[in-house]
Amino acid sequence: MSMNDYREVTGEEESKDAPQNDKAVTDVSGHAETSAASSEPADSDQEYEDTCYICRRPEHVAGKMIHIPNKISICQDCMQKTFDSMNGSGFSMDDMMNMNIGRMPNISMINLSDLQGTLPNSQRLKKKKPKEKTEPVIDIKKVPAPHKIKAALDDYVIGQEHAKKVMSVAVYNHYKRVASDQQDGVEIEKSNMLMIGPTGCGKTYLVKTLAKLLDVPLAITDATSLTEAGYIGDDIESVVSKLLAAADNDVERAEHGIIFIDEIDKIAKKRNTNQRDVSGESVQQGMLKLLEGAEIEVPVGASSKNAMVPMTMVNTKNILFICGGAFPDLEEIIRERLNKTASIGFNAKLKDEHDKDENLLSQVTVEDVRKFGMIPEFLGRMPVMFTLEALTEDALVRILREPKNAILKQYEKLLAMDEVQLLFDDEALRVIAQKAKEKKVGARALRAVIEEFMLDIMYEIPKDDNIGTVTITKEYVEKKGSPLITMRGSARIGCGAV
Repeated sequence: MSMNDYREVTGEEESKDAPQNDKAVTDVSGHAETSAASSEPADSDQEYEDTCYICRRPEHVAGKMIHIPNKISICQDCMQKTFDSMNGSGFSMDDMMNMNIGRMPNISMINLSDLQGTLPNSQRLKKKKPKEKTEPVIDIKKVPAPHKIKAALDDYVIGQEHAKKVMSVAVYNHYKRVASDQQDGVEIEKSNMLMIGPTGCGKTYLVKTLAKLLDVPLAITDATSLTEAGYIGDDIESVVSKLLAAADNDVERAEHGIIFIDEIDKIAKKRNTNQRDVSGESVQQGMLKLLEGAEIEVPVGASSKNAMVPMTMVNTKNILFICGGAFPDLEEIIRERLNKTASIGFNAKLKDEHDKDENLLSQVTVEDVRKFGMIPEFLGRMPVMFTLEALTEDALVRILREPKNAILKQYEKLLAMDEVQLLFDDEALRVIAQKAKEKKVGARALRAVIEEFMLDIMYEIPKDDNIGTVTITKEYVEKKGSPLITMRGSARIGCGAV
């Protein structure tokens, strides 16, 4: 039995007299019924592609779908294979013409109510835009210039001037590369970035702010869960799958997005191990093709490939990859290289000269990162390598008050909802920065320090509607005194209860 025979039996071929929107649909349970245009997908589903229920291929790969009841779509290849299997069972067209369709072999046992016809939107692909569109996906005139990108980053990120300048230029050149043509034979290569910096210095925050500014899809993933294909964990392609999900399953938009792979130092080559390194060097080798640019098959709405997940092709040629990591033992490698110049004599350098240097990472070289465990092929695909500085006390004080979404502004807004004004003394901010510096986790420690002494204030203030102003003092932060409370229409007093 062929597809043409199926259409003749089921009446799918439209007659000249019949309405154009009417279709005859044969139920697998044996009932032939005629349905109007209501069998077509709703308006909300028209922007998504149909996926074959059997082979899970999307419509742009498998071709036009055949719709059967319960919102099930089957491609013509799978439907033909079904009919071919029926022919192999000895069933002929003559038998079908002389009997009820509901008694077809191998079909009557199927219950449509048991089938899950539609996939969730997280696993459905959006239809590609028509090719007639002449407007480019990335208009270089709409991408801000590097100095404007850096100025926007300055509103949210304090310090890190060199890092912001490098990222602004790299991103601007990347999208110029996307918008450029190759008619003159000159092809601009990708400018993937490798950022190195201590924890809490703002690596992830820089990337988030950059993606928000450019209005492009951003996927932030962690390299610690990546493993070699065939082992428990996320496959290499899962990083692109997350970008596809961030682009609302729009392949064309995802192919111009940004992927930030955090904790990239966790896939370095393992030292002194007798076991197979499934999450180290093998992951780096698997990412080479991804970073350079190639068409890869990725699962839609899942982190690993399996038979029940639809697949699609994504070209990583125009995807910007940014890798970041703290590289905790890299300072020892740099210190060892710098101390090799030490000798005996008046001009000799002291071996402990670099022991207290907080910004020792700024002297990193590609050779140092290679000794850490990153393979040369991986580093060769990361042409832009830069470091971020460790945060000083002055930088932490500025982080408390200057950014648009500064921590102090957040607490001031919380108390303003209770019609209470929150103030901080300059000396109190200095003590907060000192305590955060001692924790050695960067700017992340600021909220932990503030939460510690703000707990009682946030609990007690809503009890009294007469409180007008609360001033955080140095003594209160050091747990040697209390905050200054100003009642509405009264003088400032110290409140020991709080």
